[in-house]
Amino acid sequence: MAWVLVSLALAGWGLRTLFQEHITQQMQAQLVLHLNQLSAAVDTDASGALSVTPIASDPRFEQPLSGLYWQVDVLSRNAEGQTAVSHDALARSRSLWDQSLPLPSTLPRAQGTRNFDEKMLRDSEGRSLIAVTRTLQLPEPDAPLLRLAVAADSAVLAERMSRFTSMLLLTLGMLALGLLVAMVIQLQFALAPLHQLRQRLRAVLNGDSQHLEGQFPSELESLVTEFNNVLDTNAEIVQRARTQAGNLAHALHTPLTIMGNAATAGHDGLAHLVQEQTQIAKRQVDYHLARARAATAARSKALRTPVKPHLQALLRTMERLHAARHLQFELGDIDPHLAFRGEEQDFYEMLGNLLDNAGKWAHQRIALHAQVIEAGQMLRLTVDDDGPGLSEPERERAFQRGVRLDEQRPGAGLGLDIVRELVHTYGGEVAASQSPLGGLRIELLLPAHLPTATP
Repeated sequence: MAWVLVSLALAGWGLRTLFQEHITQQMQAQLVLHLNQLSAAVDTDASGALSVTPIASDPRFEQPLSGLYWQVDVLSRNAEGQTAVSHDALARSRSLWDQSLPLPSTLPRAQGTRNFDEKMLRDSEGRSLIAVTRTLQLPEPDAPLLRLAVAADSAVLAERMSRFTSMLLLTLGMLALGLLVAMVIQLQFALAPLHQLRQRLRAVLNGDSQHLEGQFPSELESLVTEFNNVLDTNAEIVQRARTQAGNLAHALHTPLTIMGNAATAGHDGLAHLVQEQTQIAKRQVDYHLARARAATAARSKALRTPVKPHLQALLRTMERLHAARHLQFELGDIDPHLAFRGEEQDFYEMLGNLLDNAGKWAHQRIALHAQVIEAGQMLRLTVDDDGPGLSEPERERAFQRGVRLDEQRPGAGLGLDIVRELVHTYGGEVAASQSPLGGLRIELLLPAHLPTATP
């Protein structure tokens, strides 16, 4: 826009200069026309006296101090051959009244028409004049050498320039405003597809969409197509890697399970050692598989796992798993739009371990709540039970790998450690405290999925 304004300013300056030259030349041409008429009006009568027929071409010559004047001076030559005025204002227009044009008293040797601008010529009142002069020799014998002059007030030029400058500024200002409005409108229309593209990219980033969807101009179609191809390729690579990791884990689990079952039948030290090491190997496979899966998911903002339906499914599973103990699983009031920014399988892994652990220790009730905090950035989930609870030192040890606080309870001591690793991988926190139900409370802080604003 700055270049447009500079261009308009230069154009305005150029037009003003051209107009000034034009009206100056036009005025000089008019003065020359009046000078030609004055030359034709000068004559001598029968007695040889100079006479000037009134010029009727412009009535301003008859109006006193009208700004348009003519004057006739008599010239003579001195001993050095210079031409000088011997009789100033021998004849003059009525518009001069009692003044005379302040023309130079000495003329150069060159004859013909001369121009005097406002920088060189001023009248007795200080007003600038533009004048043209000419020397004239009448054909009669002994006729004197004459200087004819026609002058005009330069204020006429200034007035025309002022009107032209005002009109020029108004026109250029309207043109600049029109260009500015046109540029803003053009940018709005030109950038609208890019704004739409940004909104679709944000939807993909937040997990609301898997592809860039919508109608785009032909100039952006190839970009959108290539971007969707990249998304498909990336999703395919990630899925292939996860499948291979799952296949590897399954391939290791099977021989480890067979070896563990075979070792269970024995009672010697070797059998006990094999059984112990296979359990450790299985825990390590589960542990590192969970970490690898969560690390991949945590880097993506496109993942979205609805909270309420998955918690309802988990509670139904837990009720069947602990049906013999007749435990009561309670789910608090949860916003149906609440979502976890992560993998569905990881969500099941974390909450499933916590609910299963609570089910092992609870006497009768387990309560589960979920809400958003920190302006919707984080998701807080709490699991409460009415069991015996843990002391503060035991709460710290509960999340350590392989720790089992009660050897009489089933399990390998890996569940809470996997929960801790998954939570930390997603940038969240996990903590244990006293539950309002009298037992243990486990609190998770996980990244929440923020809904994309409607464009």
